[in-house]
Amino acid sequence: MVETDINELLSQAELEMLEKVEKFKRELTSLRTGRANPQLLDSVYIEYYGARVPLKQVAAISVPEPRTLEVRSWDKAATDAVEIELKKMDLGTLPSRNGDIIRINLPPMTEDQRKKMVKVVHSMGEDSRVAVRNERRDALEKIKKAEKAKELSEDDTERYSAAVQKITDTYVKSIDDVVAAKEKDLLTV
Repeated sequence: MVETDINELLSQAELEMLEKVEKFKRELTSLRTGRANPQLLDSVYIEYYGARVPLKQVAAISVPEPRTLEVRSWDKAATDAVEIELKKMDLGTLPSRNGDIIRINLPPMTEDQRKKMVKVVHSMGEDSRVAVRNERRDALEKIKKAEKAKELSEDDTERYSAAVQKITDTYVKSIDDVVAAKEKDLLTV
């Protein structure tokens, strides 16, 4: 295994780890905190002219107040379908309709709900750390195979293994920082 192959292996491992961190960040946006967030409705799909489409393709979602989401359909005919789907969501409250505008007033989260959400965030963070470590394991296995095949010296194996570990540590720390920020966000009343 030549130097370019190893560098490509390290780049690929880093890219995979970055993807795991980005996926984790995207998943966190759908969690409910004390404030309204348009991403809460990312999982909502509407039956629109015979097709299931994401809510954000048929309506504008805004946050006029800290705990209020406002959904305004671009097509008045879709407003009923939007309202039906929003009523199916478990947001702790039912949406209210005023003409073409649907408002969702999110109730304040209780202390118990906040603590449960923190546990969920920690669990999701651990799953993401495990995914990053699995990428590390895969990269280290390839390096060790190259050493066994006499394509790498022991010194090179050590050096590249240390590089993989350094990359892993960077992304695990990134996950830890995201978890800490989300926990702070959840516990802030």
